[in-house]
Order: sequence, then structure tokens, then C-alpha cells
Amino acid sequence: MTDQTAETATPKTRNSLWGKAREMAELAPRERNRWVDFLRALSIFAVVIGHWLVAAPYIDGAGDIQGGHLLGILPWSQWLTWGFQVMPIFFLVGGYSNGVSWGAQLRKVEDGERPLGLYRDWFASRVQRLINPVFPVLLLWAVLALILTQFGIARETVKMATQLALVPVWFLAVYLLVTAITPLSLWAWRRFGFRSFFLLLAAAAFTDRFFLLEGSSFLHFANFLFVWVGIHQLGYAWLDGAFKDTKLRIAWFIASLAGLIALTAILDLYPIAMIGVPGAEMTNSMPPTLALLLLGMAQTGLVLALEPMGRRWLENINFWTATVLMNGMIMTVYLWHLTAFVLVMVAAWMAGGIGLDMFPGTASWWWSRPIWFALYILTLLPMIAVFAKHERSFGPIRGGRTVPKARVVFGVAMICIGLAMTAAISIASPEGISGVRIWVVALPFVGAALLGFGPIYRMFTAGKG
Repeated sequence: MTDQTAETATPKTRNSLWGKAREMAELAPRERNRWVDFLRALSIFAVVIGHWLVAAPYIDGAGDIQGGHLLGILPWSQWLTWGFQVMPIFFLVGGYSNGVSWGAQLRKVEDGERPLGLYRDWFASRVQRLINPVFPVLLLWAVLALILTQFGIARETVKMATQLALVPVWFLAVYLLVTAITPLSLWAWRRFGFRSFFLLLAAAAFTDRFFLLEGSSFLHFANFLFVWVGIHQLGYAWLDGAFKDTKLRIAWFIASLAGLIALTAILDLYPIAMIGVPGAEMTNSMPPTLALLLLGMAQTGLVLALEPMGRRWLENINFWTATVLMNGMIMTVYLWHLTAFVLVMVAAWMAGGIGLDMFPGTASWWWSRPIWFALYILTLLPMIAVFAKHERSFGPIRGGRTVPKARVVFGVAMICIGLAMTAAISIASPEGISGVRIWVVALPFVGAALLGFGPIYRMFTAGKG
């Protein structure tokens, strides 16, 4: 049936987004683990829905707009973050995918070829795939911040808008660091197995304890690596079949969930919410805590327990095509979804505050969510149409030549610092003529150029052989 459908498809069907995704879906090898691709798309879309739900601006009785946050207004909703905080699944899938990718590279090593050079090229290519989609959204908001500042819009307002729209880039900085140590972490898994994971779990627990007792916030940031690399290790375990037994998957889920409930609901050592709540003394995500690691462990057990059913479900060509289609635009959706949100909010405010007079959490507010979500999606669709191509714009790194080691190190460092600062302090500047922190915007572009790709690199190498 699949072959017949492909043969009888019209040119119009083949040229549509669905048609192109269908062709790619049919070309995928049968041995490919489609559940990995599905989970990647699911995790990002869950984050998008969660962001659209918890951000709840409204106009108060004095006519001023307030940046409401659902988790702070309705404490019971903090439990929902156990389902919507699915970044651990993305890192789990990342471990699986990076294990496959780096393992394939190692198998291609020819006699006499230096593995170090192979790593540099492999990692630079992984960076390119992640960072290319960031350039357009970063440039757009830099230009908007400049224009809004020149038109006299309050700088604090400009900062709030840019920071909200660009906050998704924080995770890319962390993910790049986790990906950078793939050869080391994969070696540790193959050498020590689950001991490499439990060592990271113990390190995360020790870091939390030291933070809670001593209040050392600087040391606590080490958990960005301990927690996310730990979950990344579970991706290797999945790939190598360490979770092959379904009973183990279910037991892992139950034990992890029980530990999470004990630390949060019973012992009250950690907040219930798995993301930051305005005004809270502690957050489970910035930096991540042992509680978030336990959530990631529970989610790992759950999605792996569901894997056999999911893989059977994805044998259906339509479901698999939808998964391929989602993965082809997933980073665009992730990077632009809050820009769509901000634009809808600005339009509503300029229209006299229409729809913003409902207090978050009321019955009328909940009933209006489908309308707002429809508006977000309609606003996001043109962005997908224009910018999704950047997810597929992969060119050769430095014309196929090996990137020098020092350039890789400095390039990745500049990209990570630039993305982290974009999310942490915003690209909008409280002073200066432009109203833009030029250095923050420039860092990812210069870092990409050092690695041998990106707009700056293409600009200076245009026309050269």
C-alpha cells in the first residue's frame, strides 16, 4: 500500500510539506528507533504548551498590565509541571542520538586517522545543526530592541519582551556542553555502566546538600552538568539495552517517582514545581536539583515502558510521517513560540486590552485558553514557513577542512556564553544609545564563525574558493 501510494501521488502532493515528510518517512530504515524521534518532538511541544499556559499577563483594576504567572497564582497548578517539564526527555533522547552518532563516527575511523580530528569535525557539525536556527530569532529581536528603544519605549518593557521571547535559548547552551563531552561520557558508560550514572546522582545530591546548608549558589551551578549529563547517561543505557527488561523499566519509574514524592510532598525539601515560580526561595530548574533529576529518572522509566506500544503505533505510515514532519520544524517551533506569544499579547494590548481583563485561573480564563492557543498557533505558522528552512541549512564546515582545536574551544565557549547571557540578562541594555547589548548578540555569531559556519563566516568567505 505504501509503494502504491507513493507511485500514485501527484506532484502537488509530493511538493507539499506533508508529501515531503512522507517521502522522508518512507526512506527511513526499518531498524531506526522511531520512538526516539517521537519523544524528541513530544518533549519540545510539551514545553511550548507549558510556556503558553503558565505565562498569564492580565490588566489589573488600575488599568496596568501585570505579568501574571499561573504557578504563582494557582499553587495547585505546580503539580502540572511534573508533566510539562519534559526537558529531561530531550536530554535522554540526546544521549541515545549522540551515542548512535559518535559510535558511527568511530566505526568510520580508518587506519592512521587521528580520532581527535574526527571529534572536532563531528562536534562542529553537531553545533551547526543546533545553532543555525538561532541566528534569525536572535537578529530579529536585536533589531526590535533597537527600534523600540529609539521610539522611546521604556527600556524595562523592552527587556521584559526580549527576555521572554529569547528565554528558550538557555537550554541550547547547556545541551552543547553536554554534547561536547559525549566521547568522555560514552566511554564512562561503557567502562562503568550504571555506576557512571549513580556517581552523577550522588554528586547532584551532595551539591544540593551543600547549597541548602551553606547557601553556596556558585557551587550549585555545577548541577547543570551533574543533572543533565546524568540523564544523558540514561540515553546510553537505553541505546545499549540496559533497560531491555520491561519489569526494570516499570520498577525504575515507580522507585524514581516515589523518591520524588518523598523529597517534595512528604519531606518538603524541594518545591513541587519543576520550573521557577516568581517569588519562590528555591527553584528546581535554575540550576537543576536532585528533584529534577528524579523527575527525569521517572520520565525515563515511563517512556521506556511505553516504548513497545509506541513503536508499534509508529509503524503506521501516517503517524510516522507526522513525527517526521514535526521533527523537521521542531527547533523553529521551540525558538519562535514565545515570539508568537509576545506578538499576540502586544496586539491584544494595542486593541484596548481585549481578552486581558480576565484574571488568570478564573473559569472564564480557562475557557478562553483554546482561543488564545489558536491565536498563538496562527501567529507561529508564518514563522515556521519562513524560518524552518534554517534547520536544514547544513553546509560543510570550513569547506570540509578540519577545524583547529583552539577554534573549536573558543567558538563553543563564545556561543554558550552568548546564549546563556541572552536568557539570563537579556540582549536589551538599560543604558547606551542603541539599547542593545551588542556583545551578547555578537558572541554566538563570532563563535559560529570560528567553527567555520554561520552568517559572519559566509560573509567573509563569499566568493572564495
